Amino acid sequence: MNKFLFKNIDNSGLIVFRIIFGLLCALEAFGAILTGWVKRTLIDPEFTFSFIGFEWLQPLPEFWMYVYYIVMGVFGLFIMLGFKYRFSMLMFAVMWTATYLMQKSSYNNHYYLLVLLSFIMVVMPANQYASIDAKLKPSIQRHSMPSWCKWVFVLQLFIVYTFASIAKLYPDWLDTSVIKLLMRSKANYPIIGELLQQNTVHYFLAYGGILFDGLIIPLLLFKPTRKFAFAISIFFHLFNSIVFQIGIFPYMSLAFSLFFFEPQRINKVFFKKKPFYDAVAVTIPKYKPLLLALFSVYFFIQIGLPIRHHFITDNVLWTEEGHRLSWRMMLRAKHGRTTYTVINADTEEKIPFRIDDYLTKKQQRNAKTKPDIMWQFAQHLKQDFAKKGISIKVYVKSYISINGRSVSKFIDPKVDLANETWSHFKHHSWILPSQLD
Repeated sequence: MNKFLFKNIDNSGLIVFRIIFGLLCALEAFGAILTGWVKRTLIDPEFTFSFIGFEWLQPLPEFWMYVYYIVMGVFGLFIMLGFKYRFSMLMFAVMWTATYLMQKSSYNNHYYLLVLLSFIMVVMPANQYASIDAKLKPSIQRHSMPSWCKWVFVLQLFIVYTFASIAKLYPDWLDTSVIKLLMRSKANYPIIGELLQQNTVHYFLAYGGILFDGLIIPLLLFKPTRKFAFAISIFFHLFNSIVFQIGIFPYMSLAFSLFFFEPQRINKVFFKKKPFYDAVAVTIPKYKPLLLALFSVYFFIQIGLPIRHHFITDNVLWTEEGHRLSWRMMLRAKHGRTTYTVINADTEEKIPFRIDDYLTKKQQRNAKTKPDIMWQFAQHLKQDFAKKGISIKVYVKSYISINGRSVSKFIDPKVDLANETWSHFKHHSWILPSQLD
């Protein structure tokens, strides 16, 4: 075990990954401003649906939210250049995590992955070559790193892809219902739009997605299949970039290949002047017990979160309980109609209100189908009316359809959501039983 984790290996892959990672972080931050994402998601809403428990995390006033993202982008550039690396990486990790937790309207598994990778990168010795830090302080320069630095990334990716593959093994994915619905909105794409509506393509994407997610890490690890797997990865991630327009993440996923190719090849391609480290040395650091304990707990949580929905009543596709942080990517198409009724708790009279006064159109779409957001909106209404000295009850009538099925009643209309409590690991009885087969 000591040899496996603490053998010194060439660090070229990690150094190149740091440069690409920092650049992509900067592009993500600056791009969020230029595309209007910051304005739509964090500035325009009257309030944001944070992760439950993090309601205190709310966006800064308009100008300062832009400054916040500019600062994040600058830290991304500092990471790329290896300037004040540990501080810059930690600050980006904290700032990105804060923006992730303060809003769920644009929830994305890739944003969650960037949270995890950012904190992993904090502990990596990624500034020991080709960095301003190493130029300013030559004593930190190294041509090697402990082997665990590579295997942390490999294990993290294996968890992500494996759970993504397993999650697809259910009827609506296997009969291509989900893919068909996802592709329907792409029909107006030039050149490929019509092709994406073909049944043959739907089956190719559905079963190709399962096989890619399930096999890509083993195929990259196995030298005879590595080049083939990398070629498939290029097609897969570029396809996702073009069709689903998911920002930097297809390119970051391709950058992970640096940890699978031989260090000699990475060194030769990217650092022709860098001496290649090929010595045989095992260095056991003093921090070994802390490191093993830290990553043992971390990976235990990473494995536990995606399976927690199995211990919660009913189907996660219906309830959404245990859906987030579980690598359940693009697994369902969900729509519905939902109405909120506000009742004066003292007089039992109905209080008229306009949902447009509280939520953006995008937030309203989430408030129609996601139980946790329904509950949070009820809590927000309760707090808002309390400021006016009015005690209220909030009732929800909701009917939803999953993957093209007929509409079914979703929420118990007799339950006052404003006075319900939320549990992260238990089923909520006001979510009516699933109508899924």
